[in-house]
Amino acid sequence: MRCQHLFFAVMTICVPLVSGRAAVAAEEGPKSPAYVVYDTGTLGGTFAFGSGVSDVGWVAGASTTASGALHASLSIPGSVIDLGTLGGTNSAVEWPIKNNHGLVVGISETATVDPLGETFSCAAFIATNGHTCLPFLWHNGTLAALPLLGGNNGFATGVNNGGAAVGWAETARHDSSCVPPQQLQFEAVEWTSLAGPPHVLPPLTGDSTSAATALNDSGEVVGISGDCDVAVGAFSARHAVAWLNGRPTRLATLGGQGWNTPMAISNAGLIVGFSDTPGDVVGGVLTANFQAVLWTPEGIVNLHTLPGDQIAEATGVNDFGRIVGTSFDANGNPRVFLRDKDRMYDLNALVQPNAPLYLLQTGDINDRGEITGLACVLVGGVCGDEIHIFVAIVAPGDTVAANERMSVADRPHLSATLRARLAQHQLVRPNAAGTRDAQ
Repeated sequence: MRCQHLFFAVMTICVPLVSGRAAVAAEEGPKSPAYVVYDTGTLGGTFAFGSGVSDVGWVAGASTTASGALHASLSIPGSVIDLGTLGGTNSAVEWPIKNNHGLVVGISETATVDPLGETFSCAAFIATNGHTCLPFLWHNGTLAALPLLGGNNGFATGVNNGGAAVGWAETARHDSSCVPPQQLQFEAVEWTSLAGPPHVLPPLTGDSTSAATALNDSGEVVGISGDCDVAVGAFSARHAVAWLNGRPTRLATLGGQGWNTPMAISNAGLIVGFSDTPGDVVGGVLTANFQAVLWTPEGIVNLHTLPGDQIAEATGVNDFGRIVGTSFDANGNPRVFLRDKDRMYDLNALVQPNAPLYLLQTGDINDRGEITGLACVLVGGVCGDEIHIFVAIVAPGDTVAANERMSVADRPHLSATLRARLAQHQLVRPNAAGTRDAQ
């Protein structure tokens, strides 16, 4: 007999050791995982997405309201909570957040007109309507602005179970590497309270700006370092970086000159994101050609894309090393991938038959294996024009071989309306050539 101590329960189960035919079957390799996907609903609108999922199953993201405004949201079983705004029309949670104690950070448009006419980083994710954008902390029904570094705008991306949050904020310094309308330098920051200035996480030597994208419960922070540029990826992400005790260390890349971006870091220290490959700059023009990547203590691992696709980004990783992300074909059509035990799967091939949603983008994965992101609502097996938050949970019982449920040919057609909705959410919008459209 072999006894197993279950991680999430105070009990011990003893089972016979595998022998005979079972041992032979085990040698044939692990079966593919299986998932059940469901729709969390919206705040009354027709567009919603999940960015992070905590270990208690709470999903942070955003949803349109019945009036068409986009509001940061928190989906818990049976309910979607509107987190509100800081005075403007729109807000959102745009990065994976795993806080298990009800802390949520994100970004919000304000009612204040930007005095420099900047659009800043937020405008790539939410409509800011010429107003400033502030990082927020939500807790127990209260939305509060996080402090800045002397500039007008900021962006919050992550908060850990110790209550520390990270992101980036503008300083009062005009940066010559900025591309108009951006004018002010920004630096990665860590917030430990709502009072007083945040702690600055400096860029690498020779770079002018930095941005923190994620942190774990040990306080390890990851992000980007580079030029000010347009304050949205691209050359702002010349380098991927990790901060240990506040000091930046350069992470390896795949050799590209931009879009080298960590998205998440597990408590085990695994980092995932995306990195451009050589040839991304031709004639001074940066063309996104990134691949999903994993950073380990041994270096960087190219996870590539799903078969037949062109570029990919990893957005979430859990403490058991399972990774989720989005893979795009040459026409920019997205689909969700899961990397489990060194194998890449199209998550759509692993969900229940006649699922109500087609899974387009991630999102995050928690330690229970639950995955979130955004998906189109299927109408008669075809993608309709509505996009909702999905949550995929691990299915019990036996599973089937991957890709037996669907193939690349089964990818549904995306209407022009649906593509426009996706473009509002995608930081990088690849066209047929895989280039980055102008912001």
